[in-house]
Amino acid sequence: MSYADNHSTEQVRAFLTAMEARDLASAERYLATHVVMQFPGAPPMQRLNEVVEWAKTRYRRVSKTFHAVDQCLYPNHCVVVCHGELAVEWLDGSTSTGVRFIDRFELTDGLITRQDVWNDLALAARTNNHC
Repeated sequence: MSYADNHSTEQVRAFLTAMEARDLASAERYLATHVVMQFPGAPPMQRLNEVVEWAKTRYRRVSKTFHAVDQCLYPNHCVVVCHGELAVEWLDGSTSTGVRFIDRFELTDGLITRQDVWNDLALAARTNNHC
């Protein structure tokens, strides 16, 4: 596998942009068939509709502001790590901003094979009485 023209960071950003827009058909193009997506407090998921169903019991909308996106190349895969802040609209219409997040992606042959997510949404929910 050659990473001479690696576009993993762009792939991850495009995936996250599509997910934020709830354009699941576009987002699906960036995922390997055996992808595993792990979110705080959730079982591992392999389909985007699982992620959407799980999320809609917690909040209406989440958007990301990136502070940094870093990429690490390995012989057989690439790791992309994003971190920044979330803005969330809760189910009751209230909002929270400045919620820290880290997303770690593994990509093989240009497709996302794993996504691990860490964030302070549970803390923000407790602070704003949304739990």
